[in-house]
Formats: sequence, structure tokens, C-alpha cells
Amino acid sequence: MINRFVLNEVSYFGPGAREVLPKEIARLGLKKAFVATDKDLIKFGVADKVLSVLSQAGIPYEIFSDIKPNPTVSNVKAGVAAYAASGADFIIAIGGGSSMDTAKAIGIITNNPEFSDVVSLEGVADTKKKSVPIIALPTTAGTAAEVTINYVITDEKNQKKMVCVDPNDIPAIAIVDAELMYTLPKSLTASTGLDALTHAIEGLITKGAWEMSDMFEIKAIEMITRYLETAVNEPTNAEARNGMAVAQYIAGMAFSNVGLGVVHGMAHPLGAIFDIPHGVANALLLPTVMEFNAPAALDKYVEIAKAMNVYSAGMSREEAADAAVKAVKDLAVRVGIPQHLSQLGIEEKDLPRLAKAAYADVCTPGNPREVNEEIILDLYKKVL
Repeated sequence: MINRFVLNEVSYFGPGAREVLPKEIARLGLKKAFVATDKDLIKFGVADKVLSVLSQAGIPYEIFSDIKPNPTVSNVKAGVAAYAASGADFIIAIGGGSSMDTAKAIGIITNNPEFSDVVSLEGVADTKKKSVPIIALPTTAGTAAEVTINYVITDEKNQKKMVCVDPNDIPAIAIVDAELMYTLPKSLTASTGLDALTHAIEGLITKGAWEMSDMFEIKAIEMITRYLETAVNEPTNAEARNGMAVAQYIAGMAFSNVGLGVVHGMAHPLGAIFDIPHGVANALLLPTVMEFNAPAALDKYVEIAKAMNVYSAGMSREEAADAAVKAVKDLAVRVGIPQHLSQLGIEEKDLPRLAKAAYADVCTPGNPREVNEEIILDLYKKVL
């Protein structure tokens, strides 16, 4: 069997890492930046931590901030037009998955205009050219979009999330600077951190997992277990913030190359139809789906239990699996994640529609245990 790994050309890590921007922009021979970010990051001064570096170096830029938390086809089309009008020759993405996913779609369509309808990018699109160069600076420790070959755009017309998989979209440079995460609210720190944990656990047990990806995912689980609660409760704790920033990147290195499972399959329609934040949806669903998947991945669940420090000598595989599921659920409760879909406005009448969409989602086939609409409907009911 042949396994493939696609990663950034260059990545930087550590508080203050954004200071390398001028050097890297010069190295690549780039002239003007198109900055994709969101209005809140501008409002609260996070984007300015990056923009000031550009200004001090005399690097011109233009800002595009018409980006929703679940970015849409319309956002992308507006971004493509704005990029074309800007005269820029590269993109700087500042933000969480929303900004980085929008930047990826803009960069791909700019160099592959035959996909300008956006919707034809769903799945594995046969693009011919690499994206416009992207430098990605995440402001959340969750999506790992700075290192993945995936991006997610909402088709608002059909109320569905399109998962787009394309090696040509990966940012040329990732700059993982934990100082950009210090002002992230507790609730977002918690939900994005559990998004990263979902990536690590689903990436560990997905059908495409192998030794190299397992190594990264287990380390990510260890680090998230160690650092997430501190990052939630002590927002400016440099060690915890940097630990989470690195952990989510490590998880992304692997899941991007091996796939995910039905947690993501079920989370995507919750975001597309009801605009529920992706990290919240994943965190709420993860323990219940883990319980369902356990019989198909018991050996991996032992590794999860060990990584989360809940394994005891002499445990059976089943006992270790139970401990792993409980550890994940307890962590979610401690950091304040809602435990029921009804808390988010979902009603029982909504579940069949969600189950149909989840079964059709591109992530679902990677699940280690076979599912169908009826099984997925039952999983939704368990968390209602």
C-alpha cells in the first residue's frame, strides 16, 4: 500500500513567530499582500499584531474581511473579485478555520478559474495549478487549516457544507504564533481545543490511519490533555497557549493526510443548516460516537486512554475504551461544552434531515465502523 503525506514547505512555531513575515515574503519574492481575516479580529486588535509587522517592513497590503464564521460560496466569490482588484500577488490568512478556508478557496479559484462557481470544488477537485501563495497565521488552536489540504465552504443555496480536498491548496508557509491566541475567549478556546482533540482521535481510528499518522495523533492527544484546561482558565499562560497551538498543528499534519470519520460527518450539517460552531458540534458529538466506534478500534482506544492518563495496568481493552470515552466527556464538561443538541435549538423533527446529510458527507466513509442513516439518526438522538 502507498501512503502519501503533504505538508507545508516551511512552518514556524513559538510566541512572536510572526516577526519572520518580512524575511519570508522577501525570500519568496512577493510584493503585495491580500489579507483575509474577519471583522472581530480587526475590532479586537488581533489582526493588527500581524499588520503592524507588515507596516513596519513597508510591505503593502489590502484587507478583505467579508468572512462569516461558516464561510459561504458568496464570501468566496466576493473574495475572488476583491483579490483580482487588489493587485496583490499573495494571501495572508489571519484567523481560525473560517479565514484560512476562505483564503484557500480564493487562492485556488484565482489560479484555476474554471472552478469559479465554487461548488464544483466539493470533494476532490481536479485542479491543475497550485493556489496563489498563502501564508497562514492561525488565531485559534483547533482547525489546523494552516497545515491541511482541506477546506470547508457552506453552499448556502443547498444548505450543505462542502468539504474540499486538494493538495494544491495547502499554505506555502504556516506561522503558528501563540501570542495571536491570548485574547481568544474561554468558550472559543474550549470548543476549538476539542475540535483539535476530535481531529486527533478520529485521525487515529480512521480507516486510512497508519504508523506515521498514529504517531502524530497520539502525541496531539497527550498535549491537548496536558494543556487545554490551563489555556481555557489562564488565557495568557504562554506555555499552555503554545502547547495547544503546536498540538492542534500536529493533529492536522496527520488527519489531513488520512481522513476523519462520522463525528465530522455529523458536525458538518449542524454547521451548514443551523450555523452551530464547528468545534462545539464536534465536542458535543465526540464521546457518543467514540462509544459507538469502540468495538472497531479497541487497540487504538487503549492508546487514547494511555495518552489521556486514564489507563491502569491490567485493564482490559474494553475497560480502557470506557475510560477513554469517559475522559473525553469529562474534559468537555469541565471546559463548558454543551452536552445536548437541544441546548443549541435542535429539535427531534430536525434529526432525519441531519442524518441524511451526515451519511452523505465526505468524512463519513472514513469511519472505522460502518454506519447508515438509521445508525446516524440514533447517534443524534442520543445527544439530543
